[in-house]
Amino acid sequence: MNPISPSLFAASDPEQSIPLLTPDEEREMHTSELPDDLPILALRNTVLYPGVVLPITVGRDASLKLVKDAYGDDRTIGVVAQKSAETEDPDPADLYEVGTAATILKLIKMPDGSVSIVIQGKRRFDLGEITQTDPYFRAKVSPIEEEDPAEDDEAELSARVRSIKELAVQIVNMSPNLPSEAAYAIRNIESPGFLVHFIASNLQIDVEKKQELLETLPLLERAALVLEHLEQEIRVLEISEEIRSKVKTDVDQQQREFFLRQQLKAIQDELGDGEGGGVEAAELRQRLDEKRDDLPETVIEAVEKELTKLGRTNPASPEYSVVRNYVETILDLPWQHVSEDSLDIAKAREVLDEDHYGLDDVKKRILEYLAVLKLKGERDGESVSRAPILCFYGPPGVGKTSLGKSIARSLGREFVRMSLGGVRDEAEIRGHRRTYIGSMPGRILQSLKKAGTSNPVFMLDEVDKLGSDFRGDPSSALLEVLDPEQNDAFNDHYMELDYDLSKVMFIATANYLENIPAPLRDRMEIIEITGYTLGEKRQIAKQYLVPRQTERNGLNDDQLTIETDALDLLIEGYTRESGVRQLERTIGGVARGVAVKVASGESEHETVEVDDVKEYLGARKFFNETAERTEVPGVATGLAWTPVGGDILFIEASASRGNGKMTLTGKLGDVMRESAQAAQSWVRAHADDLGIPPEAFRYWDLHVHVPAGAIPKDGPSAGVAMVAALTSIYTQRRVRHDVAMTGEITLRGLVLPVGGIKEKVLAARRAGIETVVLPEKNQKDVDEIKDVAVEGLEVKYVSRITDALDLILEPEVMEDPETRFAVSEQDKALASGAAPSPDPIVIASGEEEDEEPAMAL
Repeated sequence: MNPISPSLFAASDPEQSIPLLTPDEEREMHTSELPDDLPILALRNTVLYPGVVLPITVGRDASLKLVKDAYGDDRTIGVVAQKSAETEDPDPADLYEVGTAATILKLIKMPDGSVSIVIQGKRRFDLGEITQTDPYFRAKVSPIEEEDPAEDDEAELSARVRSIKELAVQIVNMSPNLPSEAAYAIRNIESPGFLVHFIASNLQIDVEKKQELLETLPLLERAALVLEHLEQEIRVLEISEEIRSKVKTDVDQQQREFFLRQQLKAIQDELGDGEGGGVEAAELRQRLDEKRDDLPETVIEAVEKELTKLGRTNPASPEYSVVRNYVETILDLPWQHVSEDSLDIAKAREVLDEDHYGLDDVKKRILEYLAVLKLKGERDGESVSRAPILCFYGPPGVGKTSLGKSIARSLGREFVRMSLGGVRDEAEIRGHRRTYIGSMPGRILQSLKKAGTSNPVFMLDEVDKLGSDFRGDPSSALLEVLDPEQNDAFNDHYMELDYDLSKVMFIATANYLENIPAPLRDRMEIIEITGYTLGEKRQIAKQYLVPRQTERNGLNDDQLTIETDALDLLIEGYTRESGVRQLERTIGGVARGVAVKVASGESEHETVEVDDVKEYLGARKFFNETAERTEVPGVATGLAWTPVGGDILFIEASASRGNGKMTLTGKLGDVMRESAQAAQSWVRAHADDLGIPPEAFRYWDLHVHVPAGAIPKDGPSAGVAMVAALTSIYTQRRVRHDVAMTGEITLRGLVLPVGGIKEKVLAARRAGIETVVLPEKNQKDVDEIKDVAVEGLEVKYVSRITDALDLILEPEVMEDPETRFAVSEQDKALASGAAPSPDPIVIASGEEEDEEPAMAL
């Protein structure tokens, strides 16, 4: 049974709602006779007291049957409270042992089929033996005799009754939900027992405590319990009143602020300033509060200042979007958020070896950095230290960019890449100042925003391709970014706040080290990545390129196999480069040809051998240069460095009748032309030692040509080859066809060291050269090349040109120089009568001196 919500105080006439029992009526009720056996109605959530009228709703089937039977009889029932309100079908053990006999005053049938009744308690009883359980409980009951208070307790009882009335009236006055008429009804209750029961019935206390009141026999003790509960209720109401007052004050303050803001809005609208960015400013301020722990104090102050400005700015104003974008950019940046480094040296070595073959020097430097980072963290308890500034320098296709990704993976960091090729505007690095709409931070901070951490691996690709014009010099802007001593306070023009870049690991890449300005180059640790040898390319193709192209072209490992000999042919016959980029494209061409056969059903598996390569790629593109050498004097084999690797080239010299002029062709740079002039000067100075007749220089013109005339060439390292070609044509001694050479010369005959030794030596080996003549001081460069790469190649070191000529020239003379350069007296007369040339060196026209050389010698 559920009690209906109490409404005893809701009527306009309290006396109609509360039957005000007199003491005599109450005494008569307590002494009324009860049957020995009563139907028992289980009551949930409340307790019925003698004299109290209680409306309840009957919902359970058993209770409905009980109410109907009792209402048709004498209307007397026993009401007992349940120990647990959650019990739907209580057992006798679920009922309390003390209950109240009641009379059903009214029965009302509701439209939904339920029944509501109004009952009034009569007298208490002890629950005895259960005589019936179906369809409802019936039990033996024993009436509890009410004891009149002793004469000594009447005064105390009167005092407690008076206190109960005062507290009850006070509660009515303090409770906003109770009508003031209830206080009038309480004051008119004369019976102490009924007053105690009535107040107890309306107390907001647990059923267990209400049952305790029902079971307490002396009226004085029941009054004391009710008084205690009323005092607690008073305290609760006082606290509630304090809370309501405080809430009301806060609400009043909020209302005041609201009205003030509305007035401000009206003023702003009248002035044309609009309502301001209230909503967006609040959202940005919330984001600021969420990230407050990760922002420096200076940044927090700047953001709060901008948010205040944003709140006063009209959203239609151009300045509004500028301020909002500025604040959003600041909040998006990872100011102090760093990713945790993976400091497992063995795992990092495994990752680097897995992604790249060779490159031992680079891997060694990365592992050194990781080791330092780990030891510093263990010693100082720091997880982040100043990152190095590396620059990978080498020809295209050797894996500089992909190596950066592997470094990020081995460190467990984010990877971002910024291409600097063609960047000419300084604002690309430092950002635009906030002086116009559309300004934005530089690409450095934009990339960090994209990475989400302030310690990523940041690759500055093609740093040697930076340009400069009237918009500024980006390479100079990079000086602060790449300086470990000052990039902890990098200041972007847009942000105008110091940002710490010291935790970022910058890696720059370049093809031409000479194109990087010296101050910028000085700030980086240069790591040269040279070209790959044939063996290294073979292993890279097997481990990486073939599997990757197989997958990209829809094949699996069981459908394509490329034999080692076929790979060697692809490397030497179809590609000529330091890296492996073109090699991968060539392997992709083979894979696509196999894919056609597999897709058309012609084959399920293809093993590509040497004879099959032509079918997929056509005729061979490159051949060993040995077959192209001539057996005539005046042709020397030199070595050159190109952006795609080393190569051999020929220095050709030819003598014809004239008056001693020298012509240079082959699109040569200034340095190479000067090297040719120095070679001629040395040969002329040592003509007697070399057995060259004086007439060769006086009556014969010299033409020096370097083939591949459309390719720009420059550099001093062709000096030895120039001397060899000139000496060969003048002495008529052939240059050995199996010897190639490189080195710079001086007028004293010294051979100076040059660069690109690894690429040049590998190019000589590819071309079938058996002996390479190098400057003595370049021996250290050859020592760094793996023995397997130079296997079968003899390297000779020289310090003077005379020693080199003994190794380069054949001892036999093809024709006696005296005979070859003999001149008749008539020719001498004609030559002596001719006007002398103001410049003995003639440079072929049509050369672009400013063009970057494709071949460095």
